[in-house]
Amino acid sequence: MSSRKEQRKEGVEEETTATTNITTTNTTPSQIHQEQQHSVNRALDQTRDNIRRATDEARREIPRYTQAVNEYQEQTIQAARELADNFLESQKEIINSFQLAWLPHIEAANRVINASWVSPRHFADNYARVVSTLADNTVVATRLVNNTIFANLEAFKTSVQNARDNAKEFSRIGVNTARTVEQASRDTTTRFSY
Repeated sequence: MSSRKEQRKEGVEEETTATTNITTTNTTPSQIHQEQQHSVNRALDQTRDNIRRATDEARREIPRYTQAVNEYQEQTIQAARELADNFLESQKEIINSFQLAWLPHIEAANRVINASWVSPRHFADNYARVVSTLADNTVVATRLVNNTIFANLEAFKTSVQNARDNAKEFSRIGVNTARTVEQASRDTTTRFSY
């Protein structure tokens, strides 16, 4: 039978042995670093995969956006055509109404003075030229709007390219800075270990 002192001494020895065993099963700083690096790499790889999925999904949407832009252009062109047609039809009716309203006065004026410059045909030709110019200007304005949209799309494309290039440069700067800090840390550790 052992005394209490001996039992306590044996208990302390068992604790010390257990602590020693735990210490020997603990991971080394190098292993911890590798585990951390593995966790970081796994998280970054998952992020890259998520970004790739998102960009692939966006890429699949391109035909839909292209179709929407094409439909917009076709609708704009069709609307310009209909606008011009409706405008020209209304102008025909207006000219006919004016001609019918002015015809008696013009006939009277023609009888009084030989005023060929006031003829209904001359008036109608001038008016038709003005209406035609307005219709042409509407089509040109539509074309200018479309050109502006495409120019803005090109500018956006260029800005996305610039952002991509700048992001690469910032990433390169970050990596170089991290490597410099790592090397400085190693140099400091090496100096103080001797």
